[in-house]
Amino acid sequence: MIQNKPTTKFTSLADLEGLLPESTRLKDTSEKAQRKYKHDGKQKTVSVVLDTKGRKGKMVTLVVGLQHNPATMEDIARLLKQHCGAGGTVKEGAIEIQGDQRERVKDILKDMNYTIR
Repeated sequence: MIQNKPTTKFTSLADLEGLLPESTRLKDTSEKAQRKYKHDGKQKTVSVVLDTKGRKGKMVTLVVGLQHNPATMEDIARLLKQHCGAGGTVKEGAIEIQGDQRERVKDILKDMNYTIR
């Protein structure tokens, strides 16, 4: 026989968070702190441009002027692709993100302390 337990209506996410054990709550906040971008642009200037040349008319957002080692460029490209929800790659010292993602890319690069030209 199944017993009917009274249900509680939650009015906010804080009420729902109260159901989590304390160790889980602390773990979640530490993960949020780690999600901040670990790359510091140190006010270096980069250009964010839209390009269609040589791509059969398809648009690509280019981030030009990043002067990092290839591993760091791949990390930054991965963050940009995740933030934009688009594909992309690193080619010839520039990061390519598929589509017109200029505003999104500018936002995340500003958060990473780059100066956008």
